[in-house]
Amino acid sequence: MMISTSVSKLTSKYQTTVPEPVRNLLHLGAGDTIAFDIEDSNVHIRKARSVDTVFAQSLQGTLTEWASAEDEEAYSEL
Repeated sequence: MMISTSVSKLTSKYQTTVPEPVRNLLHLGAGDTIAFDIEDSNVHIRKARSVDTVFAQSLQGTLTEWASAEDEEAYSEL
């Protein structure tokens, strides 16, 4: 397994440029959407499929049942 590293700096608005090797590997182009998959303390970046974006946006307004601070505290051990 070969590992290579590419770096990019955040701007004051928390924006960054996706390095060319990453763009090439993921076949990213201007206007594409990327997804960040968080697993423990690791973050994986991938090209988001259109269904990812549409699905996430369609659920956003419905995920309010655990939206309060009290709910977060009560269910934090789940």
